[in-house]
Amino acid sequence: MPLYLSRFSYTPQTWARLISHPEDRAQAAQAYIESVGGKLHGFWYAFGTHDGYNLWEAPDNVSMAAVALAISGGGALSSFETTVLLTVDETLEALRRVEQVQYRAPGLEQ
Repeated sequence: MPLYLSRFSYTPQTWARLISHPEDRAQAAQAYIESVGGKLHGFWYAFGTHDGYNLWEAPDNVSMAAVALAISGGGALSSFETTVLLTVDETLEALRRVEQVQYRAPGLEQ
């Protein structure tokens, strides 16, 4: 199954609610991904541009998109970004296929 890395930031209101009522949000994240047949591999909070990171496994892009849309639509986050992660083998296969792509730079004649 594909892996996905999500970066998120809470709204100030969400942080205020968590300060008043601390809660392990990894449990909620696990339930969300399991509802589409996936698995949560990690949930971390961080300093910096984003408040936290998740490493997910989902059956496919549509399943992960459903989770991302549900979370984003919930109103607790100010940002939520997800990146599809490729294995080394997938990247090697992509590198082998590059020659099949007939790319032409903009403004150059064929």
